[in-house]
Amino acid sequence: MNYQFRIIPNDNLDQIIPLVYELGEAKVSTELLKSRFNEMKHQNYECAGIFDGDDVIGVSGMWFCTRHYIGKSVELDHVYIKPEYRGNGLGKQFMAWINNYVKKKGCNSVELNTYVQNYPSHKFYYNEGFEILGYHFLKKL
Repeated sequence: MNYQFRIIPNDNLDQIIPLVYELGEAKVSTELLKSRFNEMKHQNYECAGIFDGDDVIGVSGMWFCTRHYIGKSVELDHVYIKPEYRGNGLGKQFMAWINNYVKKKGCNSVELNTYVQNYPSHKFYYNEGFEILGYHFLKKL
């Protein structure tokens, strides 16, 4: 197949909401999720997409920042490829595209979080050269 990787313009972020829901992270209404993405696009956030024609079949959010321990960095967020497109190397190609894109933007590192029980993602990220650096803690206020 001839898939395309490209940045999704901030004005078109609504098109990724169905994929974010498929990922299973979103436990909020569509309207609240739209509102949050509307805020995110003003906060050093970009979204990369995998396209099959006009259809978005995969996404990865990217948060850009400078960290004291590594310099300019990107944190990947809500990385997801539709199940029917997995297992053919597309994820590996997507990560290579993202790595190239963020290097051009001056990033020294790529970071991400993955859920403890998401074992297939752990294997994938290990194979992509990621190492476990620490634990992610969350406290709701």
